[in-house]
Amino acid sequence: MQDFASSFFLAVNLILSGDPELWSIVLLSLKVSLTAVAIAAMIGMPIGAALGVGRFAGRRTLIVLINALMGLPPVVVGLMVYLLLSNSGPLGVLQLLYTPTAMIIAQVILVTPIVAALTRQVVEDLDAEYAEQLRSMGVSRLASVPTLLWDGRTSLMTAVLAGFGRATAEVGAVIIVGGNINHVTRVMTTAIALETSKGNLALALALGAILMLIAISVNAAVGLLGVRSERVAHA
Repeated sequence: MQDFASSFFLAVNLILSGDPELWSIVLLSLKVSLTAVAIAAMIGMPIGAALGVGRFAGRRTLIVLINALMGLPPVVVGLMVYLLLSNSGPLGVLQLLYTPTAMIIAQVILVTPIVAALTRQVVEDLDAEYAEQLRSMGVSRLASVPTLLWDGRTSLMTAVLAGFGRATAEVGAVIIVGGNINHVTRVMTTAIALETSKGNLALALALGAILMLIAISVNAAVGLLGVRSERVAHA
């Protein structure tokens, strides 16, 4: 109990004193996760929008596939990316393994299905609501996508935040392709695992507290956006 109390106070001191090592890990985590989520949004939203308004052969199969990919095991994604980027892999010539770029690639693979699936649901619901009005105005399904995306922007932000929550909490894939190299690829989740195994509970607790704060903030933002979306829908 005394060890926990001393570690807790040391952790608080690390946070409040602006410890350079602690905050460099936090900043790298945010940089990697935000970049991955931005790329995943650029890929996932068009895919989700196409599935939401499109009517083509194989659509149902693609929807089932994307929904299934939302539950991809992170260690499997890490292994796949590792094999692709390793020296003997097809992309080994790029020398990306054990770099932040490799971690971003792994997170993009994990987050894109989440963004695509949630975007598809939002766009499909809006299309069902506005389809008759849009068709009467001569707007085709494809041309209606920008309008539907704009109208569903609040709900789509929820999809992006859900992806960010998944990215920041990820450890299995990023530690396989990133290697947890100090000042290069060490992020919050991998640092917590390492420092706990070393017995450095103060740094692990400090990083855990910041990670929890980020998770709570993201969930609070998702909740607020959900309430706002309902108010707009019933206005």
